[in-house]
This record gives sequence, C-alpha cells and structure tokens, in this order.
Amino acid sequence: MIKNKYELNFDKLNGLIPTIIQDYSSREVLMLGFMNAEAFKITLEQKLVTFYSRTRKELWTKGKTSGNYLNVKEIIPDCDKDTLLILAQPSGVVCHTGSKTCFNLPINFDLNYLQQVIDQRRIDMPKGSYTTTLFSKGINKIAQKVGEEAVELIIEAKDNNDELFLNEAADLMYHLLVLFSTKGFGIQSVVDVLKNRHQTE
Repeated sequence: MIKNKYELNFDKLNGLIPTIIQDYSSREVLMLGFMNAEAFKITLEQKLVTFYSRTRKELWTKGKTSGNYLNVKEIIPDCDKDTLLILAQPSGVVCHTGSKTCFNLPINFDLNYLQQVIDQRRIDMPKGSYTTTLFSKGINKIAQKVGEEAVELIIEAKDNNDELFLNEAADLMYHLLVLFSTKGFGIQSVVDVLKNRHQTE
C-alpha cells in the first residue's frame, strides 16, 4: 500500500493501477492506461499524465514524442482505491491512429462538443465558415451579435411561437460560445463558476 493523500492500493494488480482518462470539458472517455507508484508521482508533480508501459517496461509521459500531452485537471480514485479516473485537457489527438479518442464512440453533441468545434474553427479559420467570419471581425462584432441575439430571444419569449423561441435561444447560445472562445474561455469555465456558487448556498 502506497501512503499518500489518495491512499492508492498498488498491490492488487502487481504494482499497477488501471487509469481511465476522460476529457475535462466534454467528459468523453479518451483512453485507458496503467500507472505504477512512480508514474503516479510524476503525474502529480508535472500535472501531465504519465503511464507505465507494460510492453516496454518503462515510464512514458503521454505526448512527450507527439506533443499531444494530457494536462491533468482532476484525479479521482474509485471506491477501492485501486483504479483512477483522471480528468485531463488534451493538447491534441489522443489515439496513435490520429483520433481524438481510443474508443470509437458516437458523437455526443452537447454544448461542450460545440465549444470544441468552435475552438477548432478559431485555430483553423476554414474558408466559407460563418464562425470564421465572426472571428475575423473581432470581439466587438461578436459581442454585438450576442446582444442582438439576446434581444431577439426576449422578443420571441413574449410570443407563443415555441419554434422561433428555441431557434433564437440556439442562436444566442452559439454566439455566446463564440464569445467565450474569443476570450479564451469555454463553457466549462462558466459551469465551474456555477458549481462554486451552488456549493456556497
């Protein structure tokens, strides 16, 4: 038994602990690896996910060769202290095949996923994309669009056309996510603020 604040049990599986990596923002499962005590120690110190390779019999920090690091945000042991869930912010693709995840999962379309798409648009700036057009016009125009969409939503809220109301709500959410991206934030940043407020009530 390794004595640390996590009180992890490395003895159950020949000195190894299965470690599930989950995307901090989208909560998508990215990969599974194994850690020994030393790999876990390095992960804690460097805030970068480090595994123990069972085939090469050595430690390896994910992304050291590719640059696609897994930046640790939160570490959660399971109830028996012999398995880890690590919430991480990936700095690139995770799988060696070039995929974002090692698991072939259907796309879970939610606000976190949409935020990721918008963030990637800001990096790639593909031609013909409305999102690219917004980014190219700058923060003043983006903030103005958020204001315009908010007003349109308020107007529709006073009527009885649910379809128009929901469409205006979608427009507002989309432009708000674009504004988040411009400011260097994501939807999870706002969720964290709401979470902290909830805990203090």
